[in-house]
Amino acid sequence: MRFGPVPLAQACGAIAAHSVKTNGVVVRKGTRLGAEELDALAAAGAQDVTVALFEPGDVDEDAAAFRLAAACSGSGTRVAAPFTGRANLHATAAGVLMVDAGAVDAFNLVDEAITLATLPAFRPVAVGDLVATVKIIPYAVPEMLLAHAAARAAGLVRVQPFRRTKIAVVSTRLSGLAEKVVEKTIRVTGERLARLGGHVASDVRIPHEGRALEAALRAARDEGADLILVFGASAIADRRDVIPAALEAVGGRVERLGMPVDPGNLLMLGFFGDLPVIGAPGCARSPKENGFDFILARLLADIPVTSGDIARMGSGGLIGEIVTRPQPREEEPAPAKILPEPQIAAVVLAAGRGTRMGGPNKLLAEIGGRPVVRRVAEAALASRAEPVIVVTGHEGAEVVRALGGLDVIPIANPNYAQGLATSLAAGIAAVPEGAAGALVMLGDMPLLEAETIDRLIAAFSPVEGRLIVVPVAGGRRGNPVLWSRRFFAALSALEGDIGARALIAAHAEAVFEVEVAGEGTHLDVDTPAALAAARAASGEE
Repeated sequence: MRFGPVPLAQACGAIAAHSVKTNGVVVRKGTRLGAEELDALAAAGAQDVTVALFEPGDVDEDAAAFRLAAACSGSGTRVAAPFTGRANLHATAAGVLMVDAGAVDAFNLVDEAITLATLPAFRPVAVGDLVATVKIIPYAVPEMLLAHAAARAAGLVRVQPFRRTKIAVVSTRLSGLAEKVVEKTIRVTGERLARLGGHVASDVRIPHEGRALEAALRAARDEGADLILVFGASAIADRRDVIPAALEAVGGRVERLGMPVDPGNLLMLGFFGDLPVIGAPGCARSPKENGFDFILARLLADIPVTSGDIARMGSGGLIGEIVTRPQPREEEPAPAKILPEPQIAAVVLAAGRGTRMGGPNKLLAEIGGRPVVRRVAEAALASRAEPVIVVTGHEGAEVVRALGGLDVIPIANPNYAQGLATSLAAGIAAVPEGAAGALVMLGDMPLLEAETIDRLIAAFSPVEGRLIVVPVAGGRRGNPVLWSRRFFAALSALEGDIGARALIAAHAEAVFEVEVAGEGTHLDVDTPAALAAARAASGEE
């Protein structure tokens, strides 16, 4: 292929290499130049044009891309119609993408004019997913080069469909493991399996004891399970621990204990005959990606997984942290050990201008003879929350006076006009180092009761993954929200008036809901009507 500027007289049949705009005439890049386009360019005063001229043996970019993509396409994939030198491959089956990274490298080393990009090997895919794309860089490539690349592409990209669908889930129990944790694990596992073509065929809950687990493994095999997942009440620490020992006692074998993927280090892979058995790590209770996903998808697609395969997962094996798992080597509390209650601070946001009220400061409006903001602070002080921090801004001096005599810590936010997030950051910054979390309260919710606050604090449990605690009344989430210290940096990084809803949505696995009654967690006095409703609810004439 020749490329460069040529006189208009020599450009017929060539391809415009760039878009041309001159004196009202527009010829788009990639246009096959005919007499009409050339006459228009000449009439506009152009004398030459930059083109791509095909030579004998050249293959057009679209035809070349489609041919190579078809050569790459293995079982479970199809090639879409080419466009602008690109041909995409899509999955025709739900399964695991099978790609040899070395073969892809060899293909891309043929020539810089020919490229292939794929999803990572062993990535789970759904029907219709884009799994690979072939792109031809110039407008044409020589037939000889194309043939050389095609010879290296045979079936290079394929999808291994999911085949194991009936999954037996065995949960072992200790007295310190709450039933809600097991229920959540089953729900999360069901959702994870559904994306991989499987389902929970049986849900067995037994004591964390060898004999009981042996019986459960035999029953799952006899009932025709395609794979067994064991969620232990305690992490597997040794090949002689309860789960691997029970598997070996029934005649199975442990292929590997431990993997170089974090989260997911404490995974066990074993086999009961040909039946795969996974001793799930604690992070598998979370919907977030972890090392468990690396193994599960392959096994459901009936792809062999060996100890050596797992050993080679370390490169790329460091995955994002899962907030619900215990932080560095946190120990599970012994059942008989009495732990001190965590310190939870209260952060009352009372800096806003309250423009929807249309006049006076809503925080200073009185209900039952006490300012709204004082009622909120008194509820916090009457609860287990300590200390109580009040962030002020608009009419800050008046708000502080309204709190006169109360044991609160006022924090002035000079940037309150920039949005709620600035007040949240100021309040979080004032939380003592020893506090395990903070209850973020709105200063305009006068019906909130200390009992509700205490219920939220009582529900907070980092060990059980309850890191964000929200009240729910009548099926709706409300305020205040209790946040673990693990989220303080993210809360402080928020901007504007959006609040923390996006954080709650992003960490659904860490959210725990507490059912409450009454209007206290929903009624804020943003408007005169809301203020009147709050007064009526409090019994004020």
